[in-house]
Amino acid sequence: MAFSCSICGKNRMAGNNVSHANNKTKRVFRPNIQSVRALINGAAQRIKVCTRCLRSGLVKKAV
Repeated sequence: MAFSCSICGKNRMAGNNVSHANNKTKRVFRPNIQSVRALINGAAQRIKVCTRCLRSGLVKKAV
C-alpha cells in the first residue's frame, strides 16, 4: 500500500502517543492518500495523491 503522494512526495511521519500519565510509545502519522484518475501527459492514469494536492488544484482530474 502506498503511503506517499505522487505529486508532493508527502510521506509518513513518526511521533509519540502520549498518555495522561505521560507514557510515550511510538506511533505513525499517515497522509490522507486517495487514488484518482488524473491527466498525465494528456492520458488518463491512476495515481495516488494526498488530499492537499487535490484541494489546491495541483492535479487535473480525468473525466
